[in-house]
Amino acid sequence: MAATVTHYTLPRPEFSKPVKLLIVVAPYYKEIADDQVAGAIAEIEAVGGSYSLVEVPGALEVPTAIAIAENTSNFDGYVALGCVIRGETTHYDTVCNDSSRALQLMGLQGLCIGNGILTVENVEQAQVRADPGAMNKGGGAAAAALHLVALGRKWGAQTKGVGFKARSEAIILAESSIGPKNA
Repeated sequence: MAATVTHYTLPRPEFSKPVKLLIVVAPYYKEIADDQVAGAIAEIEAVGGSYSLVEVPGALEVPTAIAIAENTSNFDGYVALGCVIRGETTHYDTVCNDSSRALQLMGLQGLCIGNGILTVENVEQAQVRADPGAMNKGGGAAAAALHLVALGRKWGAQTKGVGFKARSEAIILAESSIGPKNA
């Protein structure tokens, strides 16, 4: 018989400047995704943060949406949510491994990502993990992203504001340094 294990949870980080996260969710299992999102939102709001929410078709699209947002927006961090339930084929393994690997690679490049994509054997496991009143994995993913944002701010200067990156209005062409310039 397995012993009950308690897990330590870090205290919530505190922010002196606004923090904005993007929640990217794959609502393939809508009720589970809704619970995950509710948990994530509650955690973000508990630290006074703000968020935007975007839905994508499935867990494999979550990392791509985060990469697009990183290149076009000014979010401080990201919360990846979704659920993959084992089926009868090896597709489960592909989706679990590839979505997780992509998120991890982006994290190693410096993005602050909380991975809340559930990988479970059945719906019952997913419901318990997604429930904000039970395991609250959506809230845990948001907390992870917030802690990483706090670390990034602690160890380096904040280089991003809140909102979207301004597009350059001018295009600067390099001049050739070889030969005379046209008059």
